[in-house]
Amino acid sequence: MTGATRPADHPTPESVPRSIPEPTPEARTPTPRPGGRSARVRAEVVAATLAEVTEKGYDGLSVEAVATRSGVHKATLYRRWGGVDGLVADALTASADQPWPLPDTGDLQQDLRRITQEVFSVFTDPELGPTPTALISAAQRSDAGATALRAFFTARHRQAAEVADRAVARGELPAGTDGAEVVRAATAPLYYRLFVSGEPLDDRTAERAADAAALAARAGLFTPTATTPEQI
Repeated sequence: MTGATRPADHPTPESVPRSIPEPTPEARTPTPRPGGRSARVRAEVVAATLAEVTEKGYDGLSVEAVATRSGVHKATLYRRWGGVDGLVADALTASADQPWPLPDTGDLQQDLRRITQEVFSVFTDPELGPTPTALISAAQRSDAGATALRAFFTARHRQAAEVADRAVARGELPAGTDGAEVVRAATAPLYYRLFVSGEPLDDRTAERAADAAALAARAGLFTPTATTPEQI
């Protein structure tokens, strides 16, 4: 998920709409009150969920194991999270809330290169990569997780859109450029290799994806008036 993950924290791969169907009681995401014991319990449960899913994957994830690792009674986990799907979904929601410092080099292409390099570095690092990889893979196995994953990337892309918004302000990009779409275009080739094709991912691939997105953005392809193939 870049900003998406570091084992000690939460996924920082980039990238939450609230107008989504209410999760079922079996896979609900809790809404604990900020601060106090509720926040501490949530942090402990999220950390335990990340550790368990990293070690065992979705199929090996269990409420009982998270309860043992977190020290939170399993009855509390079932009551507040509903089950493993709710745990996975909330781990992603917590990750989306983590700050993600964005690059500001004064040049869109360089900013996008740094974003794609961050995705590449996190997911291919032998120590950092397993946690976000396992969490995203687990999220794809459940409806609640998939909803939270979409929300995670929506939040990250919306946040990262700032790099394109600054480029518009500098006159580097056309007015009306959709910054979130620029970031999606830059990072999508990386996630495709990581989670769809399984092809190798390297520095040059990350750099090329950023350059292609910057070129397309400068050509006005991410504006409402962009010419589509059907119009040519």
